[in-house]
Amino acid sequence: MSNFDAVRVKNDIVQWIRGWFDVNGPDCNAVIGISGGKDSTVVAALCVEALGKDRVIGVMMPNHEQSDIGDAYAVCDHLNIMHTVINVGQAIDNISSHINSLLIRTIELDSGKALAMSEQAKTNLPPRIRMATLYAISQSVNGRVANTCNLSEDYVGYSTRWGDSVGDFSPLANLTTDEVVAIGDALNLPYALVHKVPADGLCGKTDEDNLGFTYEVLNKYIRTGVCEDVSVKERIDAMHRKNLFKLQPIPSFMYEGGSHEI
Repeated sequence: MSNFDAVRVKNDIVQWIRGWFDVNGPDCNAVIGISGGKDSTVVAALCVEALGKDRVIGVMMPNHEQSDIGDAYAVCDHLNIMHTVINVGQAIDNISSHINSLLIRTIELDSGKALAMSEQAKTNLPPRIRMATLYAISQSVNGRVANTCNLSEDYVGYSTRWGDSVGDFSPLANLTTDEVVAIGDALNLPYALVHKVPADGLCGKTDEDNLGFTYEVLNKYIRTGVCEDVSVKERIDAMHRKNLFKLQPIPSFMYEGGSHEI
């Protein structure tokens, strides 16, 4: 990352956000899910610099209890932005309970058995509920929802489809985690927030524990194509191939029979 000019890129992103809002919502507010992690912190700070603090709204969405919610409050206080807290725990519990109480039919016996949510479904439901919450707020406050994913996460599919992977504009989508940290430092954000160990807050593990490799190794591979550990390279490549569909538009059947030139 020796050639990465964090100040220049930070300024470019700020101009990009201003330009995007000029076209897609001149009077709109930026609505951001604030987790207390570096990505949402940096996105919020960029939006404040681009639009002014009065046009940035932070939304904290704990799932019942959130051990580090103090960091999310610290972000909003540091940036002096409007913020609210919506606890999504009960909504998640209700949906999970109803799914688990459903009966499904078995082909062999034609009798009902309880449907159990898979562990992956349990992990992905909260970010999807959070995104639905963000859009409900956004549509109520003349807003545009910020996507806070970065390139490193997107490259290996470390996001929830139709959860944290979506939004109306995405300032960090082409920046690796170490580049995001550098921009956070350029924004003079609190060190503890920008350099916080990344974790999804869902399963009790760090991102790197879940991935099986470090972001340092991943970022080097993304930017240079070099990964000394063959097994890690194969794992990264496999994750990238498997999750490419998350980055593509929904495939659609192209019917041209009814088209005509205007």
